[in-house]
Amino acid sequence: MLTAIDAAATLELRLAELQRTNPEVFMETLFKAFYRSLGNVVFQVVQDRDVAEDLVQDVLLNVWKNRDTLHITGTYKAYLHRAAMNAALRYAERQKRQVSLEQANTPDFGTDSTAEQMDGQEAEQAVAAALAALPPQCRAVFLLSRQEGLSYQQIADTLEVAPKTVENQMGKALRLLRQHLKGFFSGALLLLLGLL
Repeated sequence: MLTAIDAAATLELRLAELQRTNPEVFMETLFKAFYRSLGNVVFQVVQDRDVAEDLVQDVLLNVWKNRDTLHITGTYKAYLHRAAMNAALRYAERQKRQVSLEQANTPDFGTDSTAEQMDGQEAEQAVAAALAALPPQCRAVFLLSRQEGLSYQQIADTLEVAPKTVENQMGKALRLLRQHLKGFFSGALLLLLGLL
């Protein structure tokens, strides 16, 4: 029985072979293997499903256009995640420049609501709003760590930054999330969410 690590290694070897021998099947396999996970990661940064799909399609289109000269030194998964995350961060940065602070619909996080008074949907919305309020790189680091389960070194490799930068961005993300959510959640709930 193949473990997840063995399956991932087998997929990487198959992709390398297909890139050389059968470009159409190579792209189909890339798409099936990574489209959904790339879309989920990009969505967490851009917060718009249509934009996330467009960005992932652009990343895959660039792979197709450059398939003959594409040289992957690591894994296809890491390469695609890095390309998708960079596209998402560039998009978020462009959007940030286009929207002034007065135009931003920033929720008021200073209410005295408690977790007991909020239903599950309101709690999810509060967390989503707090994540959306994070600077793009902080959000990317936080999501890669907490949702994708990547180590700081893997995040550093994916985003092409120093591990110390990842550590600093994670600390900043956690600090900002605690500040945004302290009016909504008790300390115990913040601990369960991994924000303390």
